[in-house]
Amino acid sequence: VQLQASGGGLVQAGGSLRLSCKAIGINFSISDWGWYRQAPGKQRELVANIASSGSTNYADSVKGRFTISRDNARRTVSLQMDSLKPEDTAVYYCKAIQRGVWGQGTQVTVSS
Repeated sequence: VQLQASGGGLVQAGGSLRLSCKAIGINFSISDWGWYRQAPGKQRELVANIASSGSTNYADSVKGRFTISRDNARRTVSLQMDSLKPEDTAVYYCKAIQRGVWGQGTQVTVSS
């Protein structure tokens, strides 16, 4: 199983980024997927997840700003991040939840 994350970068506060995670070697459509993040000196935390049914869940800190989505045909789970804040700065990871497999992480830096 491979999870290939992309889309991180440097953006000013108030800006937007879109992260994508492409899955290889896993039955994508029946899996639940999550985006997590880890800031320096902090524990990894759940940002959002999306079930195979399409139902979603968000951390309170990102509700109304981030949107998780999935494209089963493209085997991709995405995280649209709008109205970014400096406190969103972290390494973001995608995860195949049932399999417990993590992507390699992509850095998101939000400058003030």
